[in-house]
Amino acid sequence: MGDYPIKRTDSVKVREKLDHPVIDGDGHIIESRFVLPDFVKQVAGPDVAERFSKVMATPRPGSPKNLFWSAHTGKGTIDRVTTMLPRLYAQRIEEAGIDFCTLYSTAGFRIQTLPDEELRRAGCRALNIMYADMFKDVGHKMTPSALIPMVTPGEAIEELEFACGELGLKAAFIAGEVLRPFPEVEKIAPELNDTVRRYTSIGIDSPYDYDPFWAKCVEMKIAPATHAFNFTGTHASPSSYLYNRLGYFATSGFAAARALFISGVTRRFPELNIGFLEGGVWWGVALFNDLVEFWEKRNVNALLERHDPANVDLGLMEEMYRRYGNEYMTAERFVENQAMFTNDGRTSPGEIPDFVDEWKNLDMGQAEDLLDLYVKPFYFGCEADDAMNYTAFNTKANKFGAKLKAMFSSDLGHWDVVDFGDVLEETHEAVDKGLMTDEDFKDFVFKNPATFMTRMNPDYFKGTVVEDAVAKMIAEPGKAA
Repeated sequence: MGDYPIKRTDSVKVREKLDHPVIDGDGHIIESRFVLPDFVKQVAGPDVAERFSKVMATPRPGSPKNLFWSAHTGKGTIDRVTTMLPRLYAQRIEEAGIDFCTLYSTAGFRIQTLPDEELRRAGCRALNIMYADMFKDVGHKMTPSALIPMVTPGEAIEELEFACGELGLKAAFIAGEVLRPFPEVEKIAPELNDTVRRYTSIGIDSPYDYDPFWAKCVEMKIAPATHAFNFTGTHASPSSYLYNRLGYFATSGFAAARALFISGVTRRFPELNIGFLEGGVWWGVALFNDLVEFWEKRNVNALLERHDPANVDLGLMEEMYRRYGNEYMTAERFVENQAMFTNDGRTSPGEIPDFVDEWKNLDMGQAEDLLDLYVKPFYFGCEADDAMNYTAFNTKANKFGAKLKAMFSSDLGHWDVVDFGDVLEETHEAVDKGLMTDEDFKDFVFKNPATFMTRMNPDYFKGTVVEDAVAKMIAEPGKAA
């Protein structure tokens, strides 16, 4: 059979005008569901494969309403089947104006969160083996990411070593949070573990220390990316997917980024890049600017100067109560209760309680340190039609004139990409409207998705169609950081 005929779409026309490649930071694989159990059987045997198939076909009990009618049909059928067949996929990404693409799982969203450890780990292992085989002939145009289970650091490290060490996969898809049973419920009703669960961080307040996993990522030169999926918590609806989906990926990424930052992961592992996919960058912009403001007002020195209970002028407060109080807010009652204004956890003057310094994991000396601890290592996957992509490059609004690492992420394969041919053209609308400059656009669709991988692994694009352009970018002073 000959090559599939490539259409000269609007995105192709945009690509033809660029003097640089387009690298997609987040396309998707739509797995052939009838194939995966074969690989589970290969990994763990027929009994596990049978259980796996049943669980994957059954909605989780009590789960909020999830995605429905997500696959393209009718005229869109060709796009649907394209993302299932790597050789066709590698040809047709040109219609989207894309030169090279890193792909992430679809079935993996569910597999990664299975509460049954045997099924979860077997599913991840099977998927990674399947991907390595499926995409072995198209590595010049696209590469799949390894699915990494994150319930414990041990299982994460083991699968990372297998998938990226033995199989040779170059990217990693992690969960930014982990669903775990409530210890109180597990103790008295373990049969409810699958229905009564909560999100727990892989950073702050985690029951596990994930530093060994981050260290392994650095050692193996793998930039992990987290991608939200499960809808849970107090803001989940059993009746509306639209309600559950709106803003949810951003909310999940926001939580993961806060946890990883505040727990000091980026301080302890300065070589590490971390991606937050599909939620856009606007929330990352808000978090960055909030962190600057919070540092300025709530670093230890600022708190000691402005909020230390030891500095309360009790005499002034008593005088004001005496002058401006009333029959129940009297100076005498104030004096009787004045200890509540000075006893806020301080044991003695001059001693700083441990709970006061919430920046202790970051060893920050000034707000500008956020440029290295936040802006440099965090990358934000942005879909083509996200109207807020430009906020990453708004140096007039962002503190210190910062540009955040927003990276073009097509989301090819999923319901919100109506037509392959619209992807790059939709992204370029921000330039057409004057919201991004041509240089911003180059950062967005080329330099940032390239640097996300190459700052840790300079050889990530070796042997691909963008190898020479990426090597030239790395060689430019200041462009590889």
